[in-house]
Amino acid sequence: MKTELDLFTILPEDKIPEKGKILISEPFLPDNFFNRSIVYLTEHTKEGSVGFILNKRLDMKVKDAISGFDQFDDNLNMGGPVAPDTLHFLHSAGERIPNSVCVDGNICWGGDIDVIKDLIEAGQLKKPDIRFFLGYSGWSAGQLDRELKENSWVIARIRSDIVMGNRGDDTWKMVLRSLNNKYRLWADFPESPEMN
Repeated sequence: MKTELDLFTILPEDKIPEKGKILISEPFLPDNFFNRSIVYLTEHTKEGSVGFILNKRLDMKVKDAISGFDQFDDNLNMGGPVAPDTLHFLHSAGERIPNSVCVDGNICWGGDIDVIKDLIEAGQLKKPDIRFFLGYSGWSAGQLDRELKENSWVIARIRSDIVMGNRGDDTWKMVLRSLNNKYRLWADFPESPEMN
């Protein structure tokens, strides 16, 4: 009979990906892009998955990187390692931005960039309403399933205000600590297992 708590085996019910859920990396995932990251899934089908890292802010302002955003004083975020020279955005403006894709609740992905510029300039779209990303995180068919079998990710659902508002490196720990299960203990592990 096994009595010890296996902290690194993710329960099957915590391995069900869906758009609108997050992937939380296990504490020692050996990957520069995804180490201690939270990825918001905007698409998940049998053909693959797409998402954006929520807690890897870049040291670059949107207004300094993209013309026409002079009034928007927020940092760009690293969305992931795929196509790092492409711009993506999540927003809560819904139908006000044509060609947006509803992900979950009031969170949308993409849309008409010119309308976004106009709404920002008019003061109708502010920092809590939109997040900009360079690149994205992508998995081909079966790839995410393999990573889930390797216990690389735990899957959860979080409130939209956390998706849109928490932009710092401490988001990984904060989200883990909000879970009511064994994964909350991950937040206190040192970055290197040999350090204790």
